[in-house]
Amino acid sequence: MCRLLGYLGDSIQLDRILFKPEHSLIVQSYKPQEMTAGLLNADGFGIGWYDSKPHNPPYSYKNVLPIWNDANLPQLGRYIQSQCYLGYVRSATSNLSVDIINCQPFSHQNLLFVHNGYIDEFRKTLYRSIRNNLNDFAYQRIEGTTDSEHIFALIVNELENNHHLSLKQALHNTITKLVTLSESDNIGFSANIVLSNGKELTACRYSNRELSPTLYYIKENSPYSNAVILASEPMFGGDWISLSEKSIISVKENLEISVDSIS
Repeated sequence: MCRLLGYLGDSIQLDRILFKPEHSLIVQSYKPQEMTAGLLNADGFGIGWYDSKPHNPPYSYKNVLPIWNDANLPQLGRYIQSQCYLGYVRSATSNLSVDIINCQPFSHQNLLFVHNGYIDEFRKTLYRSIRNNLNDFAYQRIEGTTDSEHIFALIVNELENNHHLSLKQALHNTITKLVTLSESDNIGFSANIVLSNGKELTACRYSNRELSPTLYYIKENSPYSNAVILASEPMFGGDWISLSEKSIISVKENLEISVDSIS
């Protein structure tokens, strides 16, 4: 299982959220505490962020190296500054290649997406049925082989079919679609997802099997006094809240939080 990070709030240097916390995403890559499968997240990583210009698409930096082996990242961490970050360290699902094209975050226009989870035997189960539910635009934008990118394509499909749809509704519709597609053959899947357009964060914790992978959030906790952070595991001491299973959280630009169940 991968480890995820989402940050929205005051503009900060990347190293403050990526390196400084005692149980940072980097530490979680080699010493995770709450993974339900696997031991390490050594199959690559990715960081996505936005700049201050509202119409610029997001940026990303990815590598197939373990995050602790990337010599460039500490320097980039001191240079990059943003009000919104998404991060991810990968524990690759069996039979899905460790390739830069499969590294998250995935992006589309102003969107960034990271996913922690799986679809049982993806190539043999939902691979074709997901593609059959995509319009041509969403279908053509898939470049890699992962279940994660195909889930993101479902979100892109929702937004392209209805430009007035909110991120929260698009994510909710996508999970509902996965539930429907998986029911006929009793296919197991889990989907902890963080999605952003640079102004808000939306995330979900969902599994149609046993206990979902963990996902936490915290708001306005020192030393991040005007921010909301989402993480697979608590990164530092504070009042972290475990997101309920089968639920979706939305964080607005003003940091207002709403949590709803996914029925």
